[in-house]
Amino acid sequence: MTTAPVDDDTKTEINGSEEAHSPAAVDEKSEIRAPKLRVVEYALLLKPRVMSLVVFTAWTGMMMAPGSIDPVTGFIAIACIAIAAGASGAINMWYDRDIDVIMKRTQNRPLPAGHLEPLEALGFGVFLSVASVAMMGIFVNVASAGWLMTTILYYVFVYTIWLKRRTPQNIVIGGAAGAFPPMIGWIAVTGAVEPNAWILFMIIFLWTPPHTWALALFRSGDYDAAGVPMMPVVVGHRKTAIQMVAYTLALIPVSVLPTIVGISGRVYMTAAIVLGIGLLRHAFIVLKHDDDKKSRSMFFFSIFYLFLIFVFLLVDKGLMLWFPDIFS
Repeated sequence: MTTAPVDDDTKTEINGSEEAHSPAAVDEKSEIRAPKLRVVEYALLLKPRVMSLVVFTAWTGMMMAPGSIDPVTGFIAIACIAIAAGASGAINMWYDRDIDVIMKRTQNRPLPAGHLEPLEALGFGVFLSVASVAMMGIFVNVASAGWLMTTILYYVFVYTIWLKRRTPQNIVIGGAAGAFPPMIGWIAVTGAVEPNAWILFMIIFLWTPPHTWALALFRSGDYDAAGVPMMPVVVGHRKTAIQMVAYTLALIPVSVLPTIVGISGRVYMTAAIVLGIGLLRHAFIVLKHDDDKKSRSMFFFSIFYLFLIFVFLLVDKGLMLWFPDIFS
């Protein structure tokens, strides 16, 4: 399970020298790193940067849901969602290890770098998947456990194994897995799926394609070399950018639905419109300029956009509770 943001490993790229990629160098690194940094390698399997946004959106869903949840149960629910997201990431790394060794941005992950064995990653991911779903069912509620299990299975089997290497629509369909966390947070409180929870889902679902394709534009060489049919690899820059504009245009009205249905107020709506215009501006710039710097800029702005959308949901929720006469 991944949110919404695709894990961009630009900060962990290796220098590409033959020595760094040689089997002897990998074996030597493994022997040096294993005793002291094994825990770190397992932690990296969980894609912690991706997990952080998953946790935040899930917590926002929990806070936006009607009703209440006691702090201990809420903490367990968020922990289970985080563990499940990490477990999905670990299984994804196990399955994608053959292409991760080709792509520059992923070559330093634990498996292609030779720091962990494939079966270690798979076993770790499966164990955490089962444990997170079981804990959610025992300590929170069965409905949230069922949706958590669905999310893991969807990310692993539908996105990673079925879609990712077969169609340029991989992230459009598979991106649903990253949109489930706020729904699961909501269900942890209410015990059921409600229409307003689907609004949070749709915000992330429509945000995912322009966010991911922005990354794919400035990493298209990586995806092409690995044989992954990301949209820019298949249809090129312009057609990809046109679709990014289209999804952003669809996202803006959906992003104001929380105000329309009454779960958020004017402060959030103003922020959503301003942020949406900012994201749309980036999309049009990418459409106009076939420039990796413009695509990279949109990629990072899109992370900023989603984070602030959910921040303002929480801020407005607080304002409506504390000052109902002014902000309701």
